[in-house]
Amino acid sequence: MKVRYPEVKVRLTGKDGNALAIVGRVKNALLEAGVSKEEADEFVKEALSGDYDHLLQTVMRWVEVE
Repeated sequence: MKVRYPEVKVRLTGKDGNALAIVGRVKNALLEAGVSKEEADEFVKEALSGDYDHLLQTVMRWVEVE
């Protein structure tokens, strides 16, 4: 699986596993890495378009997960 932004690393282990907390952490990491707000909003829309498993799969497609 090819990661869209492999230079953006987000730690999920040991953090709040709430779906919205995860989405917020990834969105903030994308914005801090210089990704446009529109692109970060696209991530949020995609991540929240399914169940929790879909959310995690979306995160792993967009950023490097630690």
